[in-house]
Amino acid sequence: MSTREPQNLPVVVAVDGSDDSRRALDWALAEAVRRGAGLRVVHVRQYAPFLQPTVLVAGPEDSAADPVIEEVRKELEGRDDLPPLEFISHEGVPAAVLPERGDEAQLLVLGSRGRGGFTSLLLGSNGVAVARDAGCPVVVVRGQEAAPDRVVVGLRVDDPDEATLDFAFAHAARAGAPLRVVAAYPWPVLAWSAYGDFTPAVQDQEAVERETLDLARRTIASLLDSHPEVEVEVLAAPGDAAGLLVENSQDAALVVVGRHRRRLTRPAPMLGSVTHAVLLHAQSPVAVVPPAPAE
Repeated sequence: MSTREPQNLPVVVAVDGSDDSRRALDWALAEAVRRGAGLRVVHVRQYAPFLQPTVLVAGPEDSAADPVIEEVRKELEGRDDLPPLEFISHEGVPAAVLPERGDEAQLLVLGSRGRGGFTSLLLGSNGVAVARDAGCPVVVVRGQEAAPDRVVVGLRVDDPDEATLDFAFAHAARAGAPLRVVAAYPWPVLAWSAYGDFTPAVQDQEAVERETLDLARRTIASLLDSHPEVEVEVLAAPGDAAGLLVENSQDAALVVVGRHRRRLTRPAPMLGSVTHAVLLHAQSPVAVVPPAPAE
């Protein structure tokens, strides 16, 4: 496995003046520096859809006339720890414009809720749409108090996602952070009985856990060799994968999950139930990684 990142492309961060977008800006600034990349700051000025029903995306506008962009410029003015910066303003629907910006980025970062969201929601509709549709990895930033540096990644041992594992190891290496690989296994294991219902199968839980750990370690063996500097912990636990990742997000700086690959039976982009649940309930920022292109 190898991480293939377009090093010449910038990190893109979406801003809208909200507290969450300021946290996203801080996260993106630090990540752009770690990657040695430029940072493109984008604001999408949303119009009322019923006023222009046939237009989803408009061309870039003059960023100097955008008060949100100007506010960000002033906040960053005079700092000497910044990557190369670019400021762009668009007019349109954020859920349509931002995924297109992902085609020109190695990473797209945004806050979990925009300025117009309900405060009771942990994730706004734009966050869902961008994470589902963008062609590059998307990081949805949620505010945390004194977040630790651990990176957490989910691993399905019977169908591992190489792109997700690549991203998690590369990020942990860049950030100098420990990595926890979480592999869930079902327990109790149910078997179909002759009476037409499910009954617990006769299996040793310790044996199932050992087998899950062994499969997980074999899956990440090449990444361990290519990233010897990363401190890796492999955790095998019974239960639901989404629940385990949400639980582990409480002491994580970033949780990394994958996105479903398009198939004949589902040609449209899909997050998947585990990724959707993690985006909604995780306590930390979440990275959603699209599948690697088919060979």
